[in-house]
Amino acid sequence: MEIKKVAVLGAGLMGHGIAQVSAQIGKYEVNLRDIKQEFVDSGIEMIKGSLQKFVSKGTLSENEKQETLNRIHPMIDLKKAVADADLIIEAIPENVDLKKSVWAEVDKYAKKGAVFASNTSSISITETASATQRPEKFCGMHFFNPPQLMNLVEIVRGAKTSDETVKVVAEAAKKMGKETVICKKDAPGFIVNRVLVPALNEAIFLVHEGIADPEDIDKAIKLGLNWPMGPLTLLDYVGLDTTLAISEVFMREFEDSKYRACPLLRQMVRAGLLGRKTRKGFYDWEKK
Repeated sequence: MEIKKVAVLGAGLMGHGIAQVSAQIGKYEVNLRDIKQEFVDSGIEMIKGSLQKFVSKGTLSENEKQETLNRIHPMIDLKKAVADADLIIEAIPENVDLKKSVWAEVDKYAKKGAVFASNTSSISITETASATQRPEKFCGMHFFNPPQLMNLVEIVRGAKTSDETVKVVAEAAKKMGKETVICKKDAPGFIVNRVLVPALNEAIFLVHEGIADPEDIDKAIKLGLNWPMGPLTLLDYVGLDTTLAISEVFMREFEDSKYRACPLLRQMVRAGLLGRKTRKGFYDWEKK
């Protein structure tokens, strides 16, 4: 099966980036859909800003920028977005009930041969796929933030995912310029977040317990472990609400207290200190 058109559901932090790489690198026609016009407009503005950075660096021409934008079709009509799409990538908030309700609706409108992929970072692919009548066509396609710069895509098998679906999604990811890894079992956090989220949570505990300031924690991990970015800076990029959601999935699925979210993480999310997207998290992004 050849992918010609991609639908991306969700124009937010991840969705707009996935739409951009699909159109810019993959050269796919892309339907970018969100539930409100303002969300779609915001996504398009973020794409324009990102493309302009590539133009400023000399890695993209003005003509290529415009061609990319011409391949992206913003909309709020779900049926229109998915009806002619070969690959449908969902990038909506990490809420299993919300995801299942969206996929149940997509299943009604998508054409017979369409492949379904969820960009979830932690939620069960098997459970999400159960909302559709074609779980064999469903897999995880986990991009990393920001999709325009991060090279990895985790492809995750659900209990009923077919080999053909994995192959088609892997080929599409490679056409988007990505390296792929296969998560053979539908396990919480897949590969990267299974390792990363407990490490990020431990960094928050260091702040919570007054052991070190965020700047020194980030400096220590960057220089001591050769991370390109410190854990607390990374948390601000990922979003503290997203990290908390993943931690709660781990606690529920593994039933192990080692995955308990730090109280400071929960408190900051309640206060709306989510990181870059709210301009404040562990750092003040208005100043940065």
